[in-house]
Amino acid sequence: MPDSILPASLVELAERVIIANRRAGRTIAVAESCTGGLVSAALTEIAGSSEVFEAGFITYSNDMKSELLKVSQDVIETFGAVSIATAWAMAQGALNKSHANVAVAITGIAGPGGGSEQKPVGTVVFARAERGASPDKIVADMHHFGDTGRGGVRLQAALCALELLLPDSPAP
Repeated sequence: MPDSILPASLVELAERVIIANRRAGRTIAVAESCTGGLVSAALTEIAGSSEVFEAGFITYSNDMKSELLKVSQDVIETFGAVSIATAWAMAQGALNKSHANVAVAITGIAGPGGGSEQKPVGTVVFARAERGASPDKIVADMHHFGDTGRGGVRLQAALCALELLLPDSPAP
Protein backbone atom coordinates (compact mmCIF):
# COMPACT_ATOMS: atom_id res chain seq x y z
CA MET A 1 0.00 0.00 0.00
CA PRO A 2 1.44 3.40 -0.95
CA ASP A 3 2.32 5.82 1.82
CA SER A 4 0.50 8.67 0.05
CA ILE A 5 -2.55 8.93 -2.14
CA LEU A 6 -1.03 11.97 -3.86
CA PRO A 7 1.23 11.81 -6.94
CA ALA A 8 4.86 11.14 -6.06
CA SER A 9 6.03 14.26 -7.93
CA LEU A 10 3.81 16.43 -5.74
CA VAL A 11 4.91 14.83 -2.46
CA GLU A 12 8.60 14.93 -3.43
CA LEU A 13 8.41 18.64 -4.21
CA ALA A 14 6.46 19.31 -1.01
CA GLU A 15 9.22 17.57 0.94
CA ARG A 16 11.83 19.81 -0.73
CA VAL A 17 9.75 22.85 0.22
CA ILE A 18 9.46 21.79 3.86
CA ILE A 19 13.17 20.95 4.18
CA ALA A 20 14.36 24.14 2.43
CA ASN A 21 12.09 26.42 4.43
CA ARG A 22 13.01 24.70 7.70
CA ARG A 23 16.69 25.34 6.89
CA ALA A 24 15.91 28.96 6.00
CA GLY A 25 13.92 29.44 9.21
CA ARG A 26 10.80 30.42 7.27
CA THR A 27 7.17 29.57 7.85
CA ILE A 28 4.70 29.39 4.99
CA ALA A 29 1.01 29.86 4.26
CA VAL A 30 -1.05 29.07 1.19
CA ALA A 31 -4.23 30.64 -0.22
CA GLU A 32 -5.87 28.26 -2.67
CA SER A 33 -8.82 28.56 -4.99
CA CYS A 34 -8.75 26.25 -8.03
CA THR A 35 -6.41 23.76 -6.33
CA GLY A 36 -8.95 23.30 -3.54
CA GLY A 37 -6.44 22.38 -0.84
CA LEU A 38 -4.13 20.22 -2.97
CA VAL A 39 -1.04 22.28 -2.09
CA SER A 40 -1.90 22.16 1.62
CA ALA A 41 -2.54 18.41 1.38
CA ALA A 42 0.85 17.85 -0.24
CA LEU A 43 2.65 19.91 2.39
CA THR A 44 0.97 18.07 5.25
CA GLU A 45 1.96 14.70 3.78
CA ILE A 46 5.46 15.48 5.04
CA ALA A 47 6.33 14.46 8.59
CA GLY A 48 7.38 17.51 10.58
CA SER A 49 5.59 19.92 8.25
CA SER A 50 3.99 21.66 11.24
CA GLU A 51 7.36 23.32 11.94
CA VAL A 52 7.08 25.15 8.61
CA PHE A 53 3.51 25.07 7.29
CA GLU A 54 1.41 27.47 9.30
CA ALA A 55 -1.88 27.90 7.47
CA GLY A 56 -3.87 26.97 4.41
CA PHE A 57 -6.87 28.97 3.23
CA ILE A 58 -9.21 27.40 0.69
CA THR A 59 -11.25 30.28 -0.68
CA TYR A 60 -13.08 28.81 -3.63
CA SER A 61 -15.85 31.40 -3.85
CA ASN A 62 -15.36 35.11 -4.39
CA ASP A 63 -17.30 35.79 -1.18
CA MET A 64 -14.80 33.75 0.83
CA LYS A 65 -11.85 35.44 -0.88
CA SER A 66 -13.31 38.70 0.42
CA GLU A 67 -14.48 37.47 3.82
CA LEU A 68 -11.49 35.34 4.86
CA LEU A 69 -8.60 36.99 3.00
CA LYS A 70 -10.00 40.53 2.76
CA VAL A 71 -9.72 40.65 -1.04
CA SER A 72 -11.62 43.75 -2.07
CA GLN A 73 -14.83 43.16 -4.02
CA ASP A 74 -13.68 46.06 -6.22
CA VAL A 75 -10.55 44.10 -7.17
CA ILE A 76 -12.58 41.00 -8.02
CA GLU A 77 -15.18 42.99 -9.99
CA THR A 78 -12.58 45.07 -11.84
CA PHE A 79 -9.98 42.42 -12.66
CA GLY A 80 -11.82 39.14 -12.09
CA ALA A 81 -11.20 36.29 -9.68
CA VAL A 82 -8.52 34.91 -12.01
CA SER A 83 -6.15 37.88 -12.14
CA ILE A 84 -2.80 38.98 -10.84
CA ALA A 85 -4.52 41.61 -8.68
CA THR A 86 -6.72 39.00 -7.01
CA ALA A 87 -3.89 36.49 -6.54
CA TRP A 88 -1.69 39.19 -5.03
CA ALA A 89 -4.46 40.27 -2.66
CA MET A 90 -5.02 36.62 -1.68
CA ALA A 91 -1.31 36.16 -0.90
CA GLN A 92 -1.26 39.37 1.15
CA GLY A 93 -4.42 38.24 2.94
CA ALA A 94 -2.82 34.91 3.83
CA LEU A 95 0.16 36.76 5.31
CA ASN A 96 -2.10 39.11 7.24
CA LYS A 97 -4.21 36.26 8.64
CA SER A 98 -1.18 34.20 9.69
CA HIS A 99 2.26 34.61 11.19
CA ALA A 100 3.95 33.09 8.13
CA ASN A 101 7.00 34.67 6.51
CA VAL A 102 5.88 33.85 2.99
CA ALA A 103 2.56 33.06 1.33
CA VAL A 104 1.61 31.80 -2.09
CA ALA A 105 -1.82 32.19 -3.68
CA ILE A 106 -3.35 30.23 -6.55
CA THR A 107 -6.49 31.13 -8.49
CA GLY A 108 -7.54 29.78 -11.85
CA ILE A 109 -9.89 27.93 -14.16
CA ALA A 110 -9.47 24.17 -13.90
CA GLY A 111 -12.39 23.39 -16.22
CA PRO A 112 -14.06 21.80 -17.94
CA GLY A 113 -16.27 24.92 -18.02
CA GLY A 114 -15.75 28.47 -16.85
CA GLY A 115 -13.21 29.57 -19.42
CA SER A 116 -13.48 32.47 -21.84
CA GLU A 117 -11.56 33.69 -24.87
CA GLN A 118 -9.45 35.95 -22.65
CA LYS A 119 -9.05 33.38 -19.87
CA PRO A 120 -9.43 29.88 -21.28
CA VAL A 121 -9.63 26.69 -19.24
CA GLY A 122 -6.16 26.01 -17.86
CA THR A 123 -5.44 29.65 -16.98
CA VAL A 124 -3.97 29.87 -13.49
CA VAL A 125 -2.54 32.89 -11.69
CA PHE A 126 0.06 32.70 -8.92
CA ALA A 127 1.37 35.28 -6.47
CA ARG A 128 3.97 35.15 -3.71
CA ALA A 129 4.10 37.67 -0.89
CA GLU A 130 6.85 37.92 1.71
CA ARG A 131 6.49 39.57 5.08
CA GLY A 132 8.44 42.81 5.22
CA ALA A 133 9.17 42.85 1.48
CA SER A 134 8.84 46.08 -0.43
CA PRO A 135 5.36 46.50 -1.95
CA ASP A 136 6.93 46.97 -5.37
CA LYS A 137 8.50 43.51 -5.12
CA ILE A 138 5.46 41.75 -6.54
CA VAL A 139 6.00 38.18 -7.61
CA ALA A 140 3.00 37.17 -9.67
CA ASP A 141 2.31 35.62 -13.04
CA MET A 142 -0.38 34.05 -15.19
CA HIS A 143 0.20 30.58 -16.64
CA HIS A 144 -1.71 28.79 -19.38
CA PHE A 145 -1.52 25.04 -18.76
CA GLY A 146 -3.98 24.27 -21.54
CA ASP A 147 -7.10 22.17 -21.34
CA THR A 148 -5.34 19.11 -19.89
CA GLY A 149 -8.37 18.08 -17.86
CA ARG A 150 -9.38 19.29 -14.43
CA GLY A 151 -6.96 17.03 -12.60
CA GLY A 152 -4.09 17.92 -14.91
CA VAL A 153 -4.58 21.66 -14.47
CA ARG A 154 -4.84 21.33 -10.69
CA LEU A 155 -1.71 19.17 -10.48
CA GLN A 156 0.36 21.55 -12.63
CA ALA A 157 -0.91 24.49 -10.59
CA ALA A 158 0.00 22.79 -7.30
CA LEU A 159 3.50 21.98 -8.57
CA CYS A 160 4.03 25.57 -9.68
CA ALA A 161 2.81 26.91 -6.33
CA LEU A 162 5.18 24.62 -4.44
CA GLU A 163 8.09 25.82 -6.59
CA LEU A 164 7.24 29.38 -5.56
CA LEU A 165 7.52 28.37 -1.91
CA LEU A 166 11.16 27.36 -2.30
CA PRO A 167 13.50 29.99 -0.82
CA ASP A 168 15.10 32.14 -3.53
CA SER A 169 12.70 30.82 -6.15
CA PRO A 170 12.43 33.06 -9.22
CA ALA A 171 9.21 34.60 -10.43
CA PRO A 172 6.86 32.07 -12.00
